[in-house]
Amino acid sequence: MAKLWDKNYDLDALIERFTVGNDYILDRELLPADCVASAAHATMLASVGIISSQDKDLLLAELSALLKDFDSGEFVILPEHEDGHTAIEERLIDRLGDVGKNIHTGRSRNDQVLTAQRLYSRGLLCAVTQAVCSLVEVLLEYGRTHALTPMPGRTHMQPAMPSSVGLWAMAFGEQLLDTCELLDTAYRLNDQSPLGAAASYGVPLPLDRELTARLLGFSRVQTNVLYANNSRGVMESIVLDSFEQLGLCLGKLASDCITFSLPEFGYFSLPDRLCSGSSIMPQKKNPDGLELVRAKTAALSGQAQSVKNVIRALPSGYNRDFQETKAPLIHGGRTILDCTAVMQLTMESLEVNVEALAVGFGPEIYATDKAIELVQGGMSFRDAYRKVAAEIDQMEDRSPTESLLSRQHLGTPNNLDVEGSAKRLMAYRATAAERAAVLNQIGRNLLGYEVAIFRT
Repeated sequence: MAKLWDKNYDLDALIERFTVGNDYILDRELLPADCVASAAHATMLASVGIISSQDKDLLLAELSALLKDFDSGEFVILPEHEDGHTAIEERLIDRLGDVGKNIHTGRSRNDQVLTAQRLYSRGLLCAVTQAVCSLVEVLLEYGRTHALTPMPGRTHMQPAMPSSVGLWAMAFGEQLLDTCELLDTAYRLNDQSPLGAAASYGVPLPLDRELTARLLGFSRVQTNVLYANNSRGVMESIVLDSFEQLGLCLGKLASDCITFSLPEFGYFSLPDRLCSGSSIMPQKKNPDGLELVRAKTAALSGQAQSVKNVIRALPSGYNRDFQETKAPLIHGGRTILDCTAVMQLTMESLEVNVEALAVGFGPEIYATDKAIELVQGGMSFRDAYRKVAAEIDQMEDRSPTESLLSRQHLGTPNNLDVEGSAKRLMAYRATAAERAAVLNQIGRNLLGYEVAIFRT
């Protein structure tokens, strides 16, 4: 099977295996995006007179047939293809002869993979945003239902002040909404078309880059052709950085769920169906899913950093090093989607044990409340603080619910402003849906049917 770069010599088998790596496997994720980008490129070539309208129609029909064969399992990218680009071109040439040989006119594998990854990243970011919004919705419901369900607030893991289950859940809900802002930024930066940059320096042809950008639903063209190629890895790292921040939140939420469901706390209970067992200890029911969320979200940090380490100080223009930025993007996306889904399932299933939560409210947890009451009676805060500290063993028990009701300023248990967060949620969810609709329309416009560019 001829390589796209074939020069009538055989590549050493070790070098071939080493340079191909697992690209042919990873490109199975990118193939739908690569096909619709090829359809846009063919449409543009016909519009500027480089290929005929009839040839364009043949190419689009065969790209459509290829995608359907891919969906049915009849078309597979093989190791000898090297990558998805070769597999697609070989198929077009095999079915269309000389017409297929023209699909690569005016482009390089460099801007081809850039375009496919941008399309894929946009679909991935939409899917992640929608998954985050679903988890946030569960957390907001906790805020509504458990705003005044007493839960000991802790600092340094020691009992600190009265808090609530709703406050705890909403803390994660608001953090996740902030990560939606990062996902939105990553989307907007990826929403620029690199197609037409070729191998970093353009080509002496009247390519209509604005047309291909419109056909592929990009909001704009990434203008400078050298920057387009230099940005490979940069965009991937931006996407992974947003996933890393999301992972930091999910890891903390998982850790809290593990800690507070320990028998020594018993604040929450995990259903048996979410816990696996031990091979030696018959009684064990382990929160393995949550522990793996902690581990996998930590690994996301490594994937984000690995991309930056690959591109750090590379010379301008294409370098084969860029190949190593593809796997972290794809694996990172799958990881964060799985972790988000596990945390949603956990939060939907978590049982709140009100009686166990109440046990954590010893008299000393109201020390700050007592100091504030002395301040309201005219004592300075520092004097009140010292008085309460000196008499801490004389503190009397109180009602945790009454303490929570007294916390009425914005963001406290009796004023969580769940509906304010719900409005933010609706906005992010609507934007993600609009963007997903744009992506779904690309296949319909170019090939006559909806193509799922990113597949969950």
